[in-house]
Amino acid sequence: MGAHARPGTGRTGSTALSRQNRSAGSSYDESDVRIRPGGRSRPRTKTRPLHSDAEQAMVVAVDRGRWGCVLAGDPERRLVAMRARELGRTPIVVGDLVDVVGDLSGATDTLARIVRVAERSTVLRRTADDTDPFERVVVANAEQLFIVVALADPPPRTGFVERTMVAAFVGGLQPVLCLTKDDLAAESDFAADFADLDLIIVHGGIEDPLEPVLDRITGRLTAFIGHSGVGKSTLVNRLVPDAFRAVGEVSGVGKGKHTSTQSVALPVPSGGWVIDTPGVRSFGLAHITPDDVIGAFSDLADAIEDCPRGCTHLGPPADPECLLDELPGKERRVAAIRRLLVALNTNDPW
Repeated sequence: MGAHARPGTGRTGSTALSRQNRSAGSSYDESDVRIRPGGRSRPRTKTRPLHSDAEQAMVVAVDRGRWGCVLAGDPERRLVAMRARELGRTPIVVGDLVDVVGDLSGATDTLARIVRVAERSTVLRRTADDTDPFERVVVANAEQLFIVVALADPPPRTGFVERTMVAAFVGGLQPVLCLTKDDLAAESDFAADFADLDLIIVHGGIEDPLEPVLDRITGRLTAFIGHSGVGKSTLVNRLVPDAFRAVGEVSGVGKGKHTSTQSVALPVPSGGWVIDTPGVRSFGLAHITPDDVIGAFSDLADAIEDCPRGCTHLGPPADPECLLDELPGKERRVAAIRRLLVALNTNDPW
């Protein structure tokens, strides 16, 4: 290699010059060798900061890698945050409780950092369809799920109600059936199909008083879900009169417009939060098994432990030895839950 230094040795062209000096009889001094910095990098430490000064916040909006949050659940203490590098691709959704550090002023063009995501108490999940293995978290930590259904225009579909109920029960949420447009059609037998599931039923049509709905949501975190056109947004705007203005202020992300493509949490004046989710086209349950459904009901969960392997719990003729058939006094409840299992096994996502 002649006078050229080998890569990584730290020697430079001055080394060759020093050799010439030595051959001429010159003595050594510290200028004869120069070390090029950066030959080896310092190993990266795995120690991460504890962020003991972090404050807790709730995620109220998500848009393109930015999260709108409120500190300590206070709607007036709003900020926008990014996800810290150490969290990697950890999913963060509306309703998540997170720890934030950095600039917490919420001033325009400021960003805080989300450094921790708390364990979720409940989670509402769905898949795109019943063949999609990838589950999507819709909302986190909601106590209840308002399933908004119109009694007419569009007509109610039991399949949608059954599927969302399955997701709610398995995820730990209390489902509430909220009926709208009862001025166009009578409730008839639609709600009666779910009576044996201890399903709470409220009326949220434009002509219905708000008090029964407010009694259920005040002081709680409630998610709303429903088809487009069932009156969900109308109900949300009655509950939160400044909802559209609040979306822009809370999220502080993008253009701040209320659209049907993202979930957003809105503060209820009487206390609590509602999470308005986009109008759904399909509600896949590929991530849920029959055992998951039965396990969500404490009075039935123990009964299936000794069921034959692979039992779908649908009863005869598919499962003639299912132990759910041996529960005295539970016949109507078992039949109601089996309707949920039929919906789970139906390819039609509605």
